[in-house]
Formats: sequence, structure tokens, C-alpha cells
Amino acid sequence: MEEILLGLIWYAALLFSLTFHEAGHAWAALRGGDPTAYWAGQVSLDPMPHVRRSPFGTVLMPLLSFAFSGFMIGWASAPYDPRWAYEHPRRAAWMALAGPAANLVLVIGAAMVIRFGILSGVFNAPASIGFTHVVASSGGELWDTIATLLSILFTLNLLLLVFNLIPVPPLDGSGVVGLFVSEDTARRIQAMMNQPQLAMFGVLIAWFLIGPIFGPIHLVAINLLYPELSYR
Repeated sequence: MEEILLGLIWYAALLFSLTFHEAGHAWAALRGGDPTAYWAGQVSLDPMPHVRRSPFGTVLMPLLSFAFSGFMIGWASAPYDPRWAYEHPRRAAWMALAGPAANLVLVIGAAMVIRFGILSGVFNAPASIGFTHVVASSGGELWDTIATLLSILFTLNLLLLVFNLIPVPPLDGSGVVGLFVSEDTARRIQAMMNQPQLAMFGVLIAWFLIGPIFGPIHLVAINLLYPELSYR
């Protein structure tokens, strides 16, 4: 029963985080002049348009990964017009950045709720930190569930933020590079990054890099969350 409850909490956090991330992309594209994702209904926190576009990444993969590892992974995507991206590479770069920025908003939001809960006496700092145990509850089962949800939201969105900013295709970081170079260079980078054969190679690189990168960043984030303590 506890495993089922944990799975439901995991899935709620993951689906909301993926939806918020892709809605960020869709909103930024619309603001930049590309309504493609808006027409698909993805400038929205309603998860269904995102699920319909990526059913494997938003439903099947999370359930399978949790069943076999106790950890959920998944993905979603928002459509955009490649011609618009080529004509407006700077706007396309802002669109790429909007997804990770949405995850940062959720990290900060979860941290604020955790700190408020600690000040209110319903939460406290745990003796040890885990992916699903960033904050502990001082109350009953309901508060334990909320603490687990906040813990997953905090760590999962920090992970999505860091992972997606790795500058390899098809991750958002490869598009964000366009903010730091000329528009002509950004177009050349787009053409290179959009080659399908590079996508799998890029995911493999990111998969090997994320562990060494994320661990220290997560520790820094935890110590910022609990400045009165020192976690190692």
C-alpha cells in the first residue's frame, strides 16, 4: 500500500513538472510569434494535451521505470515551427530556456512552502537527505504525504533544470546556446543540433554527465534550503 501511495505521489509530481516545463516552452514560443504549441493546446497546465502528444513519455515510461527501479523518469514535448526558429534564432533560444526556467520556478516554490512549513511547525529538517526525503513531517499521515510530495517536487525539478541545461541535442541547453552567439552562428548551431543521429548520442552524453554534475548542485541547494544546518 505504501509503495502504491509513493507511486501516485511520484506520478503527480512528475506529470505536473513535465506539464509546467512544456507549458513554459509553449508560452515563450507564443510570445515570440510562434503559435504552433498554442494551437495544440499546450499553453496550459492541463496535462491532457501534453499526454496526448507524448503518451509513452508521460504515462508508460514513468510507470515502467517506477515498477522496475522505484524511480520515475519521463518526458514530454511542445511543437514549434522550425522556420520560425530559423528566422528568429534569439527568440527560439528564449523558448528553449523557458522550460528549465519553469522548473526553477517549481524548485523555488517548493522551497518556499518547505520553509513556511518549518516556521509553522508542521515540517522539520530530516536527519539525512534523500530524493523523496528533503523535508520531514512533524504531523500525521497527511503531512507525511505532503512532505514527500514537496521533497520530490524540489529534487525532481532541480534535476530537470540541470539535466535540460546540458548543452547537447536534443536537450534545451543546446538551444540556449543561441543566446550567447550571433544570430548567424545560432542558425548554424541549429542546423547541426537538429541532425537526428546526434540526438541519441547527446542523450547518452547527458546520461553519463548528470550524476557527477547533479550531486554537488543538489547538495548546494539543500544547504541553501537549510542555511542553519550543514549537510555533507
